[in-house]
Amino acid sequence: MANLTVARRNKLPKSSFGEPGERKYPMPDASHARNAKTRASEMEHKGKISEATEHKIDAKADRVLGKRKGNNPHGNPGHHASTRDYEHDGYMHTSEHR
Repeated sequence: MANLTVARRNKLPKSSFGEPGERKYPMPDASHARNAKTRASEMEHKGKISEATEHKIDAKADRVLGKRKGNNPHGNPGHHASTRDYEHDGYMHTSEHR
């Protein structure tokens, strides 16, 4: 992921953020967009952001990444590739439902 300095982050337009009002989850490039999706998923699982906010961040990141709506590798429109499930052993595992 490219280094995003404070000066460069401050110059980004609001439209470059997953949460523009709070200037959170910057997405100036694809690597930051992928990172934003991961961080948003983590924050939603911790209860720090709502599921709706996570979906907004994911949608913005998908636009940055050039993904089309509904283009889901799992074939399940309600299940995102970045979704993680807690298994019985307490570790996070990437789930792959088909």
